[in-house]
Amino acid sequence: MQIDICTLFPDFFSGPLQSSILKRAQESERVQFQLHNIRDWSNDKHHTADDRPFGGGPGMVLKPEPIFEMLESLALPAGTPVILTSPRAPLFGQRDAEILAQAPHLVFLCGHYEGIDERVCEQLCTHAYSIGSYVLTGGEPATLVMADAIVRLIPGVVGCADSVVQDSFSENLLDCPHYTRPAKFRDWEVPEILLSGNHAEIAKWRRKEQVLATYKYRPDLLAQAMLTPAETALLQALKEENTP
Repeated sequence: MQIDICTLFPDFFSGPLQSSILKRAQESERVQFQLHNIRDWSNDKHHTADDRPFGGGPGMVLKPEPIFEMLESLALPAGTPVILTSPRAPLFGQRDAEILAQAPHLVFLCGHYEGIDERVCEQLCTHAYSIGSYVLTGGEPATLVMADAIVRLIPGVVGCADSVVQDSFSENLLDCPHYTRPAKFRDWEVPEILLSGNHAEIAKWRRKEQVLATYKYRPDLLAQAMLTPAETALLQALKEENTP
């Protein structure tokens, strides 16, 4: 996969892209990142990439000219997703990551200041995402979050494929608790079922814990989760217990 990142601050990515999974993905040649400084396509001596908004108001807006010229210079294949980071976009989710992980080429356009000239959004961007109900200084952190979520789904990037399948959100459920050695640490012991060696019962316990964690922390996900009749009954009992 080729991932182009268009940003005012390419140095933001120099550390993260050389760490952990993203670094290994590049070393194995499963992913190639290319950073592009939007200012390089500005045609004035000050490399101006922003200007005051029409109609007045605070802040600055990224200009359309350098962004159009930059993306046109990439000569992108037809159908390449061009992804804008924006707080007024839909929330990025696991299903979005799964779909985008199948593309051979992605482009991220990092928003900044008060935003980007709307003509860029309308004419160049195919997707737009937010990563939460809060405002960041720029789109760079959001791009990094999304790129990480996408890249780890590419076959071969994560060493244990089963760990990707069992991730939180993969079935609209959060992950179950995890434990490792020692079996007893201070006065806290690992749940006995995990030491039993009974893999069928362990699988049942983990699934139940996924349902319970989702009910506790992200009940909004349960509407889309595929639950068994027993799990549905368990949730109903929990709701009744917590109803005043």
